[in-house]
Amino acid sequence: MVDFECKSSYDLDDFRKVIAILRSPGGCPWDIEQTHESIRRNLLEEAYEVCEAIDERDPDHLKEELGDLLMQVIFHSRIEEEKGVFNLDDVADAAVKKLIFRHPHVFGDVSVSDSGEVLKNWDELKRREKAQTTVTKTMTDVAESLPSLWRAEKVQKKACKVGFDWEDCSGAQTKLTEELNELNEAIAGGDKSAVEEELGDLLFASVNVARFVGVDPEAALHRSCEKFIRRFDYIETQARLAGRDLKDMSLDEMEELYRQCKLQESKK
Repeated sequence: MVDFECKSSYDLDDFRKVIAILRSPGGCPWDIEQTHESIRRNLLEEAYEVCEAIDERDPDHLKEELGDLLMQVIFHSRIEEEKGVFNLDDVADAAVKKLIFRHPHVFGDVSVSDSGEVLKNWDELKRREKAQTTVTKTMTDVAESLPSLWRAEKVQKKACKVGFDWEDCSGAQTKLTEELNELNEAIAGGDKSAVEEELGDLLFASVNVARFVGVDPEAALHRSCEKFIRRFDYIETQARLAGRDLKDMSLDEMEELYRQCKLQESKK
């Protein structure tokens, strides 16, 4: 039996101790085997589940998912603590110092008039802190692990700050049409590498349009996915009610049901 006191409620120190026990000899074989790389995906999944709880506006679910995400932070910190590199306190120390440095209007004598000025100062301090002496460096510092739509948006915003941008949305829309035409040409040419390149350019141009109109491209695509699933459910339900199997239906028949669902939605 491990040396751990069971209580009616626990705090952050207890959380750290539990992870340490799980990782120690006599702990959990699975936990002991894990590395940063093996649980990398877990960290991403937990972050997305936190976002889902936020979207649901469910405080209990949010509390649970934040706990799962916090466990990932403690777990990764514990792996480094075992190596003697850093621990959770070092993580907190670095984070607090960063917050103090980037909020001189709160912890120093800098004055700001609004949140826009706060963000402007934040970007300048971040560039100084990370030694980002060129705009290109600010772009390469955008995490490659981000969802590609978000990464594209952040890269475009870096260029926008130095004036490399369209004057208005019409320029971005024209570029979107141009990229679509180039994709069509690549498809007609049958070169898979060219198709991949042009499709990427089309998506990048789409993100630019989203940025101009103030729409989160990731949220927009998520909404489209949900809409497609909802409409496909209508197709499947109608087919089942008619005693039909989707595999035996023609594309035209399924398209007609899709249009019916779309029409019904437009009337609501």
